[in-house]
Amino acid sequence: MKVFGITDQGKVREKNQDSYRIVSEPEGALAIAVLCDGMGGARGGEVASQIAAEAFVTCVQGELLDPSGPDLADIGRESAAYANLKVYDHAQRDDSCRGMGTTLVAALVREQEAVLVNIGDSRGYWLAEGQLQQVTRDHSMVQGLVDQGIITQEQARSHPRKNLITRAVGLYDRIRTDIFRLDLLEGDRLLLCSDGLSNLLTDGEIADVLANNEIEEACRQLLDAALNRGAPDNVTIVALER
Repeated sequence: MKVFGITDQGKVREKNQDSYRIVSEPEGALAIAVLCDGMGGARGGEVASQIAAEAFVTCVQGELLDPSGPDLADIGRESAAYANLKVYDHAQRDDSCRGMGTTLVAALVREQEAVLVNIGDSRGYWLAEGQLQQVTRDHSMVQGLVDQGIITQEQARSHPRKNLITRAVGLYDRIRTDIFRLDLLEGDRLLLCSDGLSNLLTDGEIADVLANNEIEEACRQLLDAALNRGAPDNVTIVALER
């Protein structure tokens, strides 16, 4: 597995409240990647995303030590729950962090088996045979309007409340997590990104860059494209290739 990540504050925000963590075995048989986009207060978002990303990876690594070879989907779900509790508990103890939360999107890859984990509106994409598919579904008010047929996907891109999410890590002591199982072939790629990228670039633009460059260069080009369009939000991108 090849894994690469990059993050940038953007051109408007005073702080970068995004966090990501990647872990890859030297043999390349296993990869863990998680991306979190924080929210809440002067410092809450930054704290929430860092806690969630660290907690998720720590829990995954601990679960993978089990010699029984636990199911990746179960590991993803349990690790998201653990990250949620860590953020929630911190917010309860620190008044300056009350109400903080974060999105979480993650990829766990073991050989050809992959699992995407999602809470919030950070996204997970799958590129296979040159075709890009958004695997995750945004937990947002605007996505709900799209699902009901009230607005189109194109209208959603410019909706004034597009950043209002309906599910986040750390707001409550329990969380519902979406899990997606994938079977990867050699050369398949996964992309995780915060909405600082997906709000500015279309899926077609992302697909073109991801399909025609090595993953490190693809991440850099996608970041540059977001910055060239003003980058009003933090931008974080993680790419994996089997």
